[in-house]
Amino acid sequence: MAVIAAFVLNAGLNFVLGLLIAKLLGPAEFGLFALATAGAIVANTVLFEWLRLSATRFYSARVRIDEPWIRQGLDRAYMALTLSLFVAALICAGLGFTLEPNAGSRLAITAGAAVAALGIGVFDYHAALARARFDGRLYFNLVAVKNGLAFVLMAGAAWFFPQPVWVLTAAGISQAFAILLLYRPLRDPIVPRVRLKLREAWRLFVAYGLPLITANAIYQLLPFLNRGSIASHAGLAEAGYFALAADVTTRSIGTLGTALDLLLFQLAVRVEEEQGRAAAERQVGLNIGVVVALLLPCAVGFWAVLPALEALVVPEAYRGPFAAYAGLMVPGFFCLAMTNFALNPIFQIRRRTRPVIAAALVGLALNGLGLWLLPSRYGPEGIAIAQTAGLGAATLILAWRALTGPQRLHLPWWEILAASIASLAMALCLLPLRHIEPTRALLLSVPLGMAIYGALVWLFDIAGLRGHVAARLTRSPPETAPAE
Repeated sequence: MAVIAAFVLNAGLNFVLGLLIAKLLGPAEFGLFALATAGAIVANTVLFEWLRLSATRFYSARVRIDEPWIRQGLDRAYMALTLSLFVAALICAGLGFTLEPNAGSRLAITAGAAVAALGIGVFDYHAALARARFDGRLYFNLVAVKNGLAFVLMAGAAWFFPQPVWVLTAAGISQAFAILLLYRPLRDPIVPRVRLKLREAWRLFVAYGLPLITANAIYQLLPFLNRGSIASHAGLAEAGYFALAADVTTRSIGTLGTALDLLLFQLAVRVEEEQGRAAAERQVGLNIGVVVALLLPCAVGFWAVLPALEALVVPEAYRGPFAAYAGLMVPGFFCLAMTNFALNPIFQIRRRTRPVIAAALVGLALNGLGLWLLPSRYGPEGIAIAQTAGLGAATLILAWRALTGPQRLHLPWWEILAASIASLAMALCLLPLRHIEPTRALLLSVPLGMAIYGALVWLFDIAGLRGHVAARLTRSPPETAPAE
């Protein structure tokens, strides 16, 4: 429950913070900020993601005591990469101060993006350690402190110094400082280092994580290339419209997926430790049913309330392009969520992660083809179509690899079909509300959609969710499990 509470807090504050920064910076500066943020995410993915993924796969409460070299190997690798990135940020800042003494210069923006990437990497790693130990209270505290600091520092920077470099720097500082404040409970017991074991651990991390970070880096390149393409063809303001729509859409769909992944993948890892690989694969199949049953109605519901959301929440300067871009990107970001949170885990459990690279490359190629063909016919919206097509193709390729062959994954097809039918029923009921006054539409659509879909889930026990909720509600205090 602590992980779910942290998810709700993180999602809510990030949503509000993104809109606030967009309003304070304006479309052009927000477009530059979004482009730099995409670069920071790519840098974080390339440098740190393989270690974070290794932490979620190989670290646990048992490993913390029995195999301390796993944490030692992770820490030492993180320290080396963090120092390297920090030195690179200092060099860029120094050169920018000397050669281009302007907070909007490329060197200054690069330095700010490096600081942001550093903060993201350090925070995500330590948050992954807390989740792997199933220490829900520590994870909640990390998220709460990070979000509080980020809201104050990033919003303050955007208010007092409305330039992207200062907001990027504040983003990095807020995440790193949250780790410093809670470093003591994050530490493991101090034991002597075994160099041979460290080298074995590093080889394991590279073999497992390198294909995953390659695929993730490719997926992160898509928004970076697409925003750059819009900026070069239609200006930074148009890139800002695209960026805000992408940011809100992916958070509305992907944030819940991230929260589910925090619980479900660690559950599969625990099942493997206790019952073996075959049981873990069965658990992954069950997890996919839960992911579809919860993310599909989120995507459909977001589409249903999109006109009202734009009219009531989105800053006025972004209205019009926001809904146009977001509507086109919903299917693509849903496919990306299925790739990350439903399909990738089976390859992670098997420790055979190379197929994810092939799928990502197919998506990148199709996205590039779309960038070449579609903008001339559909204008900037063609870039959103190209992104959705690329993400959809990548998901289909990975699904084909997972669901065919002698080791094909067995899915709970009834649960997936039932979730699809229930989501369609919800969409048909909400469709007329898209055209009424925005305030009434939002106030009616959200509870009505939840009631319709929730009733169908409860009636047919889709993905076993009724059983999970009933068990949580009827659990007696002495039997309460530790926070997840």
